[in-house]
Amino acid sequence: MNTQAANKRIRLIMDLRTKGITSTEVLSAIERVPREEFVPEQAQDQAWEDMALPIGLGQTISQPFVVAIMTQGLELKSSDKVLEIGTGCGYQCAVLSHLCRRVYTIERHKYLLEAAEKRLNDLKIRNFTAIAADGMKGWPVINRISQAPFDKIIVTAAARVKPPQALFDQLAVGGIMVIPVGEPGAQVLKRYKKESEDAFAVRDIISVRFVPLLPDVSEQAL
Repeated sequence: MNTQAANKRIRLIMDLRTKGITSTEVLSAIERVPREEFVPEQAQDQAWEDMALPIGLGQTISQPFVVAIMTQGLELKSSDKVLEIGTGCGYQCAVLSHLCRRVYTIERHKYLLEAAEKRLNDLKIRNFTAIAADGMKGWPVINRISQAPFDKIIVTAAARVKPPQALFDQLAVGGIMVIPVGEPGAQVLKRYKKESEDAFAVRDIISVRFVPLLPDVSEQAL
């Protein structure tokens, strides 16, 4: 990383602090993950700016503040098993990987998934498992093995009315899910804590703007 990029990284971390990111663990993870590796070549000079950037197929890499506040809302522990819905370019997964035991991440766009896996592997991030699947159905049973329940769930696309029931079902009692909910233009980032099998404590975090949460697996390529 050159001096200019290093200075931008320092400024970003300071900016996140002033915006209310108080977790030193989250700030450290964001500082450690080279965001320039997850953005298109033409956007390299903006990699350490606090802004969302396009990554293709109508998807974006979220702005660092949104990544930070979603991650902070999870209250991650090093022993946690985390489910991520919406791998995208792999940036959020990379941040999570520094804070938990393992990330299970689902992406509906196979092209994005393959590119994200390559980036994560190139960065020698090993504590993740990624698949192309319908994230609205949660993590599938594979070879008769179920990974649920998950200690934490993070969703990087917006549910229109409420989170899918399958995700509630796969969240452990005592676990936390952070997910944007609402119609375009009226989305709110929400934090659900599972108090029992049928009771949740819900808290609004901030207003956000995400692509919609969609079913099925897309075969679309760039």
